[in-house]
Amino acid sequence: MGEESLAADQAKPVRKETLNSLAAWDLLEDLPVAVYTCDKDGYITSFNKAAVKLWGKTPEANKDRWYVNWEIFNIDGNPLKPEETPTGKVLKYGKAVKQQEILIKRPNGSLSYILSNPKPLFNENGELTGAANTLIDITEQKNAESKQGMLASIIESSEDAIVSKNLNGIITSWNNAAQRLFGYTEDEIIGKHITVLIPEERHNEEELIISKIRAGERVEHFETIRKTKSGGEIQISLTVSPIKDSHNKVIGASKIIRDIDRQKKNEDRLQQYAERLEILNSIGQVISAELDIQGILQKVTDSTTQLCGAQFGAFFHNLVNEQGESYMLFTLSGAPREAFEKFGMPRNTAVFHPTFSGEGTVRVDDITKDPRYGKNAPHFGMPAGHLPVVSYLAVPVRAKSGEVIGGLFFGHEQPARFTKEHEQLVLAVAAQAAVALDNAKLYEDIKQLNEKKDEFIGLASHELKTPVTSLKGYLQIIARNLSPDDKNKSLANRALEQVGKLTTLISDLLDVTKIQTGKLPFTYADFDMIKLLTDSKEILQQTDPSHQLILNLPVEELIIHADSQRIEQVIINLVTNAIKYSPKADKVIIEAVVSGDKLRVSVQDFGIGIQPDQLERVFSRFYRVENLASHMSGLGIGLYISHEIVSRHQGKLWVESTYGEGSTFYFEIPISID
Repeated sequence: MGEESLAADQAKPVRKETLNSLAAWDLLEDLPVAVYTCDKDGYITSFNKAAVKLWGKTPEANKDRWYVNWEIFNIDGNPLKPEETPTGKVLKYGKAVKQQEILIKRPNGSLSYILSNPKPLFNENGELTGAANTLIDITEQKNAESKQGMLASIIESSEDAIVSKNLNGIITSWNNAAQRLFGYTEDEIIGKHITVLIPEERHNEEELIISKIRAGERVEHFETIRKTKSGGEIQISLTVSPIKDSHNKVIGASKIIRDIDRQKKNEDRLQQYAERLEILNSIGQVISAELDIQGILQKVTDSTTQLCGAQFGAFFHNLVNEQGESYMLFTLSGAPREAFEKFGMPRNTAVFHPTFSGEGTVRVDDITKDPRYGKNAPHFGMPAGHLPVVSYLAVPVRAKSGEVIGGLFFGHEQPARFTKEHEQLVLAVAAQAAVALDNAKLYEDIKQLNEKKDEFIGLASHELKTPVTSLKGYLQIIARNLSPDDKNKSLANRALEQVGKLTTLISDLLDVTKIQTGKLPFTYADFDMIKLLTDSKEILQQTDPSHQLILNLPVEELIIHADSQRIEQVIINLVTNAIKYSPKADKVIIEAVVSGDKLRVSVQDFGIGIQPDQLERVFSRFYRVENLASHMSGLGIGLYISHEIVSRHQGKLWVESTYGEGSTFYFEIPISID
C-alpha cells in the first residue's frame, strides 16, 4: 500500500502534464481496466491501479518501459519483440491498434491473455509524444471459451448420444451420436418434445425423470427402451443430470444415452447359452443314471422341446407290425396327450419317411409349403383340429446298432422358428438318448433274466425242501436204531449235520426269494431280548466249541417289540460268520447296549478282517469278500437277509473292520416299533 501510494505521488506531476484533467485521471485511477501512458520512447509516464495489478509490480515512472518485466507472445504462441507489440507499433507508426490479443508471461511464470487497445498521443504541433493504452485481461474468458470448445468437441466426437432439454421436455441440443442412434438430424429434432423418442407405454418414465431433475437429483444408468425415427425400438442406458444457471437454479437436463442393444442381445445369448448348457448337463446326468425307457424319453422330449423353443414336441416309437411299419406316440411335451389321441398314428408318408427310415433330419420353415406335404389321403395335410404346425423339425433317433428306434418331432405355429443350431442341439441330445436307451434296454433284459433266476431259485428251493425233509427224517430213524457202539452211528450223525446245513441253505434261498417279491413274513410281539441273546449264545457255544463266546449285557431283562425269530436269525448269522472268518482266533465278543429308545447289538471277531473297498458291498446279495471266497463256504446271502430283516425293523446294520485284525458288525433297532 505504501509503495503504491509513493509511486502514485511520484507520478502525479507526470499525469497532470499528460492529461489535461485531474478529474479525468481520478476516474481512471479506480477503473477495473488497466490504463497507462508512455512517452515516444516507451517509458511509462502514468498508470492506474489496475495496471499495477496486471504488471504484478509497481513500475518506476520515466524509468521502466511500458512492458515492464513481461515476455510477450502472439496469440499463436510466437514471441514478439517490443517493437512488434501493439504499443510498439503505435510508437513506430503513430497509428492506433484496436482489440489485438497478446499473451503475457510474468517472471513468476503466470500467463494472461490481454486485449490491447493502444492509441498515439500528439502535441499541439501534431508531433507524436507517446501512447495511451487500455489493457483488458481476458484470461478467464479465453479459458471458458477453451473449455466450451473442448466440451463441444468432446460432445460431438462422443460415441454416446448427448441430448439436452428444458424442464418442459423440449429438446435443445443434439450431437452426432444422437443422430446416428435415433436417425433424426439436429434440424429435425431440436424444438420437439422428448417423448418423440419414448414408446407410449413408457411416457411415465419421463415424468419420473423430470421430477428428479427438478429436485436437483441425477438419474444414473437407467436401462430402458427408446424408439428411433424408423419406429424400431432399442435398449439404452440413460444417465440424466440437471443443468443449472449462474444462480444455481435448475433450468434443464442433459442426457447421456448409451446404446446397449448389442450388449443386451449378447447378454441374452450368453444367458440362453448358459441355460442350454445347463439343460444339456441335466439331460446327460439324468439319462446316464436313468434306466427306465419311459423316463429317459420323457426327459429327452421335454428338454429338447425347451431347447429348440418348440410349442410342442413328441417322440414316436418306430415299431414293426405285420405290414412292416407302425409309429406309436411314446412321449409328449408342451401339449396334452388328448391332442393326439383322436388322430391316427403317422404313416410312412413323404414327410415322415426321411425320419423313420433314418435318411436324416428334416427342418422346414413352413411345412405347409413343402412339396412333400399334403399328398396323402384322406386328410391331404393336417387333420381338422390338429395342433397348428408351420415350423417343423424332425430328428431320427438311432440305436448303437444303427437301427432307427424312433423320431423326435417338433412343431410351432409360426414360420422359421427352428435354426441350424436347434437342429444340432437336438441331434446331440438324440445321440445321448440313443446310448441311454441301449443301456435301458440291456437293463430291462438283465432284469427279466434276474426275475427268471429268482423265480427258478424260489421254485428249486421249494422243490428241494420236501425231499430234504424226508431225507432228514430217514436219517433220524437210522440214527436212533443204531447202538452207540456202532461205527455207523457217527456217520449218520454227520449226515444229519450236513442235512441241517442244507436245510438252512434252502431256507435262506427261500428268504431271498421272498425278499425279492416282498413276501418275507414278519410277526411282531413283545419278548425278552436278554433271554434271546443268552439262549442263542448257549446254542452256538455247543455248536461251535472252538471259540469262547463272551456275552456283555446291560441289564437282566429287556422287553422289546419285534420279530424274535428274525432277530435270532440275524444274531446267529453274525456270530456264525464271526467264528467262520476268525479261524486262528479263540473268542467272539457279543455285546448289547441300550441308548435312549434304541438297542444296539455288536458282534466282534479277531480274524481276517475286510478291506476298505469291500465294506459297502458285503450286504449285497450273493456278494462274497474277495480274499475269502476261494476257501470259505457260503453263498453270500446271510448278510443280505440280515440287512433286510434289520431294515424292516426300522433299524440299520453296518460293519467296522481293520484288515488283518478283525471286524465288528453292529445292528441297531428301536425297542418298540410303532
